[in-house]
Order: sequence, then C-alpha cells, then structure tokens
Amino acid sequence: MPASLSIRFTGIVSDSARPIVVFDLDGTLADTAPDLIAALNATLQAEGLPPLVSERARRLLGSGTRSMVERGFREAGVFGSPADLLETRFQRFLGFYGRNLKRDTRLFPGVPEALDRFRAEGWLLAVCTNKAEDQARKLLDLLGIGDRFAAICGYDTFAYRKPDPRHLTLTIERAGADPRRALMVGDSRTDIATARAAGMPVIAVPFGYSDIPVAALSPDRLINDFGELWAAASELSAGMRRPKR
Repeated sequence: MPASLSIRFTGIVSDSARPIVVFDLDGTLADTAPDLIAALNATLQAEGLPPLVSERARRLLGSGTRSMVERGFREAGVFGSPADLLETRFQRFLGFYGRNLKRDTRLFPGVPEALDRFRAEGWLLAVCTNKAEDQARKLLDLLGIGDRFAAICGYDTFAYRKPDPRHLTLTIERAGADPRRALMVGDSRTDIATARAAGMPVIAVPFGYSDIPVAALSPDRLINDFGELWAAASELSAGMRRPKR
C-alpha cells in the first residue's frame, strides 16, 4: 500500500490527532432486522393488532427505533395516537427488544477484521446510532466487538439525535477525537444527511435498511463489503485537515 494512503502512528500521539471512523449500527455493522421486527410485531400484538410481514416491516427500518414503532402502528392502520400512548408503545417495544437483542442478529461479514485493521493503523472507532445507548452497548458486547469502540452513543445519549449533526460531532468529541479528522460509515438517508450536515465524508454500504438505493444518495464512497472499507477510508483520509502542532 502506498505510504501516502497509510496512516500509522508511532510514539505518543494524542487521541485528538488520530483519525476516527464512526459507524451506524443497525444495517451497517449488524443485520438487526429480524430482532427489531420481532419486537415491533410483539408490540403490535399487545394491542390486538396483526403482525406485519417481514418485507413490509423491513421498509420501516433506517430512521431509528422510535420512528419505526410509530410508523409500524400507522402501517397497521392506527393513526392520530396521543403522545403519551406513543411513548407507552415505545417503552413496550424497548422491553420486548431488550429481552431479545441477539436472538437472530448477526454481524455483517468482515466487520471484526475491518475494525481490527483500523485499530492496528492507529484509528479510533465509535458508534453513533438511533438505538438506545444501553441496548447498543449490550448488543455490541454480545456480538463480541464492544471493546473496539472509544465511544458508543445512542438516541438518548445527548439532547440531539441523527440527522442532527450534533449527535455525530458530540460522539466524536466523547471519543476524544477531532471532527475534522473523522468520517462516517452508514447505510441510510439519515446517516448520509447527518454526515453531510456535519461537513465530513461518508461511506455507504448497500446491504442495510435504506428506503431507496443508497447509491442514489451520493455518498463519498460506496463499498460492497467490509473488505473494501480500509481502501475507501484511506483515500478519503488524505483530504482530512490535520491539527496544528
């Protein structure tokens, strides 16, 4: 690999001088759809509603779990629910989902190897997800990769959530990194919009939960699998601003 594309650090380097890659979770690092859909259907059935078929429910993914639950009830024909009932449904969903985080969820192929490559090259890693923080942390631990991340931030970590760019920039700051030395990896319109609003490059994967083909959203790079991530990130990192010494 050309030396100009490889960022390897020796000696003592502050975290803020290290580049960071921030990942979405659902549909990016892991295929969580089966367990999310099962929890949504359990929430619907608790009110006597029929479950949604998998293909129909899968279209609701990609904008965070709260949005998924609200849209799920609309898809089931329930409209105009008051805010307190929406919150009750969401908390019921969290209960169902929290008890079955990893029944059928799996990492996408190549994820652990890609994460380890970045860490070996001196990069920091973080997760910025619209899943609840405690459930994101628990799931990543169950999947065996939780210890790779300098920060794991959910929809409830800050007062902001994706697509608000502050969700992303505050995640980077919590990891001890510099947003000017960051890029994002995601699978949906929400992830790309968040990175764009934060002024940072974004790499998209096509196998997640986008409501339209993710290529149509014009990410900076589109990769077909995690084996392609290092080359794409290395190329984009060449344009990152370096902190003054």
